[in-house]
Amino acid sequence: MFKKYLSDLLLLITAIIWGASYSLTKGALDFTPVLLFLVIRFGLTFFLLLPFTMKHIIKTSKQDIIYSSLLGLILSGIFVSEVYGINYTTATNAGILISLSIIFTPFIDTFRTKQLPSKKLIFAGILSIFGIYILSSNKDITLNAGDILILVAATLRAVMLTFTKIFTNKFTMNSLVLTQMQMGIIFIVSLILLLLTSSSIALPTQFEFWWQLLVIVILGTIFAFFAQNYGVKHSSPSKVSLLMGTEPLFAVLFAVMLLNEVLTLNIIIGATLIFIAIFMSIKEDKT
Repeated sequence: MFKKYLSDLLLLITAIIWGASYSLTKGALDFTPVLLFLVIRFGLTFFLLLPFTMKHIIKTSKQDIIYSSLLGLILSGIFVSEVYGINYTTATNAGILISLSIIFTPFIDTFRTKQLPSKKLIFAGILSIFGIYILSSNKDITLNAGDILILVAATLRAVMLTFTKIFTNKFTMNSLVLTQMQMGIIFIVSLILLLLTSSSIALPTQFEFWWQLLVIVILGTIFAFFAQNYGVKHSSPSKVSLLMGTEPLFAVLFAVMLLNEVLTLNIIIGATLIFIAIFMSIKEDKT
């Protein structure tokens, strides 16, 4: 029981951190292209974790390496799609569309559980989506190339959560080593794509870029992915998706606190609906 509550708390903290990281990522992309940003972010993360995981990686079984590599490939697709999507669309559109993974996950997870998601979880997911929509209902939602990429990322998020649940039940490696393996795969995939598409590569030298990147790496990557992997292992993919689906809400709240944006009635109503959905998901005893 304690592990379930701890996993819920860690997932909610991760959603808060990732919500705050939207503005940091936007800022970092002012100084570097998407693929180079991904290479630096996940390369730095991989090498920072290496001293703490090298001994465990050497002892990792071949089966665990295969499972974690497959998850890393899915995660690579998520980040390439999502960061490119954010680069080409508005933060509002990205926040709304990425949250569709809440709806996608229970249905994709039926391939694992062989049963339909509960009515309670479906209702909570719809309620959460409706709350996120209300947050930005004063803005127009029009699909462009960036929006389509975000939809791809949302679908892959749902796939990722389901496969992580399947694989972590088979893992002998701990969550930190799993995170390390995933970071390494994303680094390699991003580096290959960068080398194939760029004729020249120059590291950014601006201080603003590097402090933003360090915050993203330490909190938004190392801590957040460890917390997410731990949460998925001790919770259901549907509940994970609902808790992580609050990420756009926290992006709005941080904009209000840090950027002095107006706290509108839309935000208050939308936030209320989302937190009701969170409560419903936590009370749903599905593993």
